[in-house]
Amino acid sequence: MRWLALATGALLVGVAFVAASRVADTREGLVFEVITLLAGAAGVALVLYGWFSQRRAYRSSGESDSPISPAQGSQVRTANDLLLGGGGIVLAGILVGGLAYSGGTAWGLLGLVLLLPMVIGCGYLCFAFIRGPNRAWRIDLQRLTRRRS
Repeated sequence: MRWLALATGALLVGVAFVAASRVADTREGLVFEVITLLAGAAGVALVLYGWFSQRRAYRSSGESDSPISPAQGSQVRTANDLLLGGGGIVLAGILVGGLAYSGGTAWGLLGLVLLLPMVIGCGYLCFAFIRGPNRAWRIDLQRLTRRRS
């Protein structure tokens, strides 16, 4: 399924590039502009899903339809969460600040709205580390860099 999503996403990105060559200041050109935007957005989403989605582990004893869920309280939060969350918030601040400086307040607000899901996710990582009952103040570089399949 992942490879199908990756191939379909790549195909949609190709359609977006082809449609972008036909964009003009006419009614037909506006249709190609909409095709470019929608195909590009859907294609990028499918490519990202194909690259980064994970396979779910299933139980082998009878219940093959329900995924295995890890125990909620047994997870130890490492400083990786704090590092990634804080780094993401700093990166979002730099990007929004650069937009506000070069484009004005309106562009800064637009950038903040676009980066709001990232800021919320990074804030959650920091908050989960700080509030977590099991914390380890270590940064595990192998856990940060390993590829999950």
